[in-house]
Amino acid sequence: MSDCKIVEVKNVSFKYEKEWAVEHVNFSLDKGQFVALIGPNGSGKSTLVKLILGLIKPTVGSIQVFNELIKRFNNWQEIGYISQKSNSFNAGFPASVLEVVKSGLVSRLGMFRFLKREHTQKALEALKVVEMEEFARSSIGELSGGQLQRVFIARALISAPSLLILDEPTVGIDAKHVTDFYDLLGRLNKKTGITLLMITHDIDTITKHATHIACMNKTISFHGTSDEYNQYNEQDLKPSYEHMDQQLIRNNYVEVTS
Repeated sequence: MSDCKIVEVKNVSFKYEKEWAVEHVNFSLDKGQFVALIGPNGSGKSTLVKLILGLIKPTVGSIQVFNELIKRFNNWQEIGYISQKSNSFNAGFPASVLEVVKSGLVSRLGMFRFLKREHTQKALEALKVVEMEEFARSSIGELSGGQLQRVFIARALISAPSLLILDEPTVGIDAKHVTDFYDLLGRLNKKTGITLLMITHDIDTITKHATHIACMNKTISFHGTSDEYNQYNEQDLKPSYEHMDQQLIRNNYVEVTS
């Protein structure tokens, strides 16, 4: 296996009680890629992310992260994660933006270690990366949805991960700000070289920013560059969206409910 492999999923299946959520998935993520994981609701995208994060174990198959079997991997500070739950963050939580970002150091330093001036500087640098440094002293409750997501990215970045995983980060963000958010991720990927894996439903928007697209409906039916994906037609994409109206796949894509 190449040294540039960040994640390698080999013939992985996972079952919740009697139902298979993920079936025969083969998937790899190379260093420096920005991969958008797309597919209808209930297609196993979040389950695959949980498997990669070691939150659940494969029923069948194996997963390696940073060239190490996941069951032996313990360097979790190398992976930043922004879950769907961040979209429902309690806006009334009494903390400043800077305090929220610094809390990202807890896993690295330990719960009872005191934060020093150098850690404040790290937090300010992370906020600068996501273009939120001017809000450092603001209350977290004063932010818009898009600004809040930028703060959570800064919180993840402060521990200097090599891989950042985002689960539908644009939920709750105004449509006019979604493109700005993806522009930020694209710049982050190109400027810092951080590897990004993101679950999203914003198909038409994300293909302009991600380097690679993976289509999932319990298994991976397509995984290639964004240019290759854009050359696919509706028939090619059918395995990933077999229960959707095919006219919605391109340009008029809408989120479906399971």
